[in-house]
Amino acid sequence: MNSEKSMTAGENGDHANRKAWMGLLATADAKALQDLWQNYGCNPDHTWLRPPEVGGVMVQGRMGASGAPFNLGEMTVTRCALTLADGTVGHGYVQGRSKLQAETAAKVDALMQTDAAEEVNRRVLSPLQAAKHTRKMSRAAKAAATKVEFFTMVRGED
Repeated sequence: MNSEKSMTAGENGDHANRKAWMGLLATADAKALQDLWQNYGCNPDHTWLRPPEVGGVMVQGRMGASGAPFNLGEMTVTRCALTLADGTVGHGYVQGRSKLQAETAAKVDALMQTDAAEEVNRRVLSPLQAAKHTRKMSRAAKAAATKVEFFTMVRGED
């Protein structure tokens, strides 16, 4: 996803955009998300459909992306679901055991489906996306610094 592109759902609740912001929230740094949420300053009234709960999921892999699936191991996740006062449903799934992060992710998901989407995108999601991009570029730069160039010199025929 391009960081310049808006992640708002639009009129039809665009599935691809929702997938993008849910993925961003699921992998976001918990402290950064909380700081941005606090600065946003909105805490919408909600009722729980499923309060935050910690569980595990089995992660599967495939060799070469086309081989037979195999169980790689388990990963801890936290999930929840809530309904805003206007009936909008938000879901939060995050890596790890942070119930607060899952709750915040669910609130952001719900608000992204309302008229507040542009503001939430600007003040919460865009900074998270920029931080993710910065981390990715930093990792790439570190990896590039260790790159070894191999070359072969051609000898003439004697």
